[in-house]
Amino acid sequence: MEWVVQWFSKPKLRNPVLVEGLPGIGNVAKLAADFIIEQVKAEKCCSFFSNSLPNSVFINENNLVELPCIDIYFKRLPGKKRDIIILSGDVQPSDERSCYVFSQKVLDVMKELGASELITLSGIALKQIPKQPKVFCTSARKTYMKEYLKKGISNDLYGSVGPIIGVSGILTALAGKNNVPSVSLLAETYAHPMYLGVPGATALLKVIKSHLGIKIDISKMTEELAEIEKELKPSAKEIKAGKIDTGYIG
Repeated sequence: MEWVVQWFSKPKLRNPVLVEGLPGIGNVAKLAADFIIEQVKAEKCCSFFSNSLPNSVFINENNLVELPCIDIYFKRLPGKKRDIIILSGDVQPSDERSCYVFSQKVLDVMKELGASELITLSGIALKQIPKQPKVFCTSARKTYMKEYLKKGISNDLYGSVGPIIGVSGILTALAGKNNVPSVSLLAETYAHPMYLGVPGATALLKVIKSHLGIKIDISKMTEELAEIEKELKPSAKEIKAGKIDTGYIG
């Protein structure tokens, strides 16, 4: 089964920008995307489904099983020249071919919603937990990064990091081939599965807030996730001496 899109509504939006944030290293992308959805009170407009999603289900708060989901939300931004749509979900496509097919389907949905810009989010793995994570940017074309470079965000990635694995990289590259302005923002984070990359997600949110001018209270993220981060810190300390591959990005 190829990817199927279930529409709940097809809102009329003003020149929207799509922000993608699916699970990955440190979950920095998903944390940032879900935080934006919550802060702006975005509404779900469509969901993606395919039998190439991972063969697992989740147990919800009612102790019932749920299939993994990937959704797009939208928000009309008062006083702004353009609106925002956010792609978030529980998982990423489970294989290489499905990643490409899904990414093209996302571009098709962007076209239906009239989106004119794409921002993908991901993390860069470090050997240690970064105290002040840096954000880097890359794209299929230099012209797409101009505004970010003017704000001091570096694109000096060649030779220091490996491939961007998953939707964030493929979607950015395919967007470039389709002449859709796109940029991938990558935040430094710690790549252990037990580490919650709140600092990296916060760094991404600061860039997005500045670029789009959306009203989000970034301090709320630190407050809401402080307790979770405390619970995970002992595990992070235990594995801090372990070796992490810095060549993986996603």
